[in-house]
Amino acid sequence: MEFHKILQMNIGNKHLDILKNTEFIENIQEFGVIQQLYRAAIKEVRTKLEILDEEFQIKHDHSPIHHIEYRLKSPQSIMDKLIKKDLEINTQSIWNNLSDVAGIRVICNYINDIDRIAAFLIQQDDVTLIRRNDYIESPKPNGYRSLHLIVAVPIFLSDSTEHVKVEVQIRTIAMDFWASLEHKLKYKTQDEVSEDLRGRLLDCANSITLLDLEMQSIYEGIESDQDQ
Repeated sequence: MEFHKILQMNIGNKHLDILKNTEFIENIQEFGVIQQLYRAAIKEVRTKLEILDEEFQIKHDHSPIHHIEYRLKSPQSIMDKLIKKDLEINTQSIWNNLSDVAGIRVICNYINDIDRIAAFLIQQDDVTLIRRNDYIESPKPNGYRSLHLIVAVPIFLSDSTEHVKVEVQIRTIAMDFWASLEHKLKYKTQDEVSEDLRGRLLDCANSITLLDLEMQSIYEGIESDQDQ
């Protein structure tokens, strides 16, 4: 089956006019290869993070990672983003221009765990840091906080090696709670969020930051007492 027919099953009628007038992908194998590469990159980074977490637990009796989530962008999401950016719609365009096709979210227990995990990951010889956006040090105007890394990892194939980009978001449980509910509330309103609601959401984000810092302080106090 030709790829554009399979893609239609995923995106419905939203972009059928584009599919009819562009060569998005010549055949299913081409897109299948790129999807397999991104899936492999997710596995690679997940494994690295899990090993680091297990090592830290054994050495320091503390697990910095609460849990890990991951996702691979759907064909519709990929196409939406290419169109929004006014980019060519083909696999090379995906490869060159999109950094978040493969995504991993690392939920940490404490705020200090975030930089710790990021440092452990990017110091590995086969991990290349492409971009770092620290929305904890410099939160977004709406109060969003998280550390975003774009990294590339080598994927070894039978006849070649490809360096594949993965977006890694690292945040605390509290930051993730706020981000998840803020996203749902914005989606629910459909219209522009009022100034009052924006202010209240920002207040919540600031309160959650204070909570994160207090929980970190409590944890460090307990650790200090146990060391004495």
